[in-house]
Amino acid sequence: MNREVTLPLIVDDRGTLQVAAADVSKLLRTVGGRWVRLVEAGESGLDEDTVAALTIELAKLADRIDVACIAHSSGGAT
Repeated sequence: MNREVTLPLIVDDRGTLQVAAADVSKLLRTVGGRWVRLVEAGESGLDEDTVAALTIELAKLADRIDVACIAHSSGGAT
């Protein structure tokens, strides 16, 4: 299943970006990493397979943000 995700980032009334894309991708990776550590610590109520799948999807989204930023900063098409 391949779904496109549009991630509206926080902009002010002039359209100026208020949250750096690098911070967003770092946040996505951090959330996934914390979920994994909770599972490893035996946190009850967390399904290991679900956490793994969600962590992978967050990492993929972070990768897409990073690639789009690299393409934009190098003048390439997104």
